[in-house]
Amino acid sequence: MDRRRISRIAHTHHPIAAPLDDAVVRRLLGRALRRGDERILDLGCGEAAWLLRALDGHPGVTAEGVDLDTGALRKAAREAAALGVGDRLTLHEQDAGDFATKRPFDLVLSVGAAHAFGGLLPTLAAARAHLATGGAVLVGDGFWEREPTPDLVDMLGEYEDLASTVDRIVADGWTPVLAHVSTVREWDDYEWSWTGSLSEWALDHPGDPDSGAALEAAAVHRAEWLHGYRGRFGFVTLLLRRTTS
Repeated sequence: MDRRRISRIAHTHHPIAAPLDDAVVRRLLGRALRRGDERILDLGCGEAAWLLRALDGHPGVTAEGVDLDTGALRKAAREAAALGVGDRLTLHEQDAGDFATKRPFDLVLSVGAAHAFGGLLPTLAAARAHLATGGAVLVGDGFWEREPTPDLVDMLGEYEDLASTVDRIVADGWTPVLAHVSTVREWDDYEWSWTGSLSEWALDHPGDPDSGAALEAAAVHRAEWLHGYRGRFGFVTLLLRRTTS
């Protein structure tokens, strides 16, 4: 089953592709969009859930999103039209690493997409290339809450603890002005929604060729979470500004 289709179905009831409550997302955006007329960019926007919330809550904001998932971008365009914000949203179907623009952005987002750039600091470097002077970056990535087992590192990749993660960001010339560490409840809500939405779709579509694969993917993911990284792997979303030019 196509990985992108799995993700779209799994996020049916939790369109923010990270363990964050909607109220937290709106609070972070509210702090990031201080003027209300910013130009914002999401690198790896998926279904543009962050951008849709920003546009819906801030009528003077304009936004652009970049992603390779055709289906996700089509869904984003439909939802933007339904919300009446389609005229303020531009979507680009391309690799976020290759995106170029002549005008910088006041806010650049990349939450849960650091893998696409090869890690957190490369993600920040990509965001900085599009950032206007005095602008901010909203970035979200994982960290180890507890010492991982070798199997977890093989599964999820190389991360550090929260303090070391923030130290690396600061050493790279950024200052955190706001952050949110996802709670256990946010993680549980996200993972139950992810696995439940995929399982529910499979059970509701037994004739679909992907039904069996979807049910298996949900079961594998649920086992990896409950028996592996639950309580060990964390997620932090940071609002950053440049310390140095």
